[in-house]
Amino acid sequence: MIHIRAMGPDEVERMRELDVSEEGDIVYKWVDGEVVAVPERWTRKRWSDEECSRRISSIRDDLTEGGVVMIGAFDGDLLVGVATLRAYLSPGMSELAGLWVSCTHRRRGVATRLVEEVERLAREAGSAALYVSATPSRSAVGFYRSRGVRPTLDVNKELYEREAEDIHMVLELAKARRRGAENGSRGGRHGRTQGKQRLRDGGETGGAR
Repeated sequence: MIHIRAMGPDEVERMRELDVSEEGDIVYKWVDGEVVAVPERWTRKRWSDEECSRRISSIRDDLTEGGVVMIGAFDGDLLVGVATLRAYLSPGMSELAGLWVSCTHRRRGVATRLVEEVERLAREAGSAALYVSATPSRSAVGFYRSRGVRPTLDVNKELYEREAEDIHMVLELAKARRRGAENGSRGGRHGRTQGKQRLRDGGETGGAR
């Protein structure tokens, strides 16, 4: 059974348990003001020790300084997914700063549960919207679109300068809450339909954001 909980600075080292390897044949790009799918083969390997150490150091610093929350998804004692939330990005806006799910646990609802918790915490922080700088893969962009996150040209300049190839997206949290309530009220049949739609759109994301 997967359980979700907050993680502290002393647990960030456990990110070495994640295997974020993934490959695909589609990427998304902005073309004439539209996000379009472009055939392109790509591969991401499991993080090297050096890359993992860099990410661990950055996240640990963020957690220590405050303003960032780390949420883990656990299968028993094994860490299988992580999300990080920056509560304040700009007035009324939080940021989903990172989302990773191990390849062994994708398409099992792990990313969905992590993002639901991020959305809840962002609303508690008083934000009206959640900003996502998404890896331009079909799995990542498709997953976010399935949750109502939409590409935006009104980008955060600092993030865009750092991640120009990402697809920058925004979720209106009030709409997300209404949608969640509607999905819950429709029951199992709707849930099965949503699951099929997630697969068509690319399924659960494994990549960073």
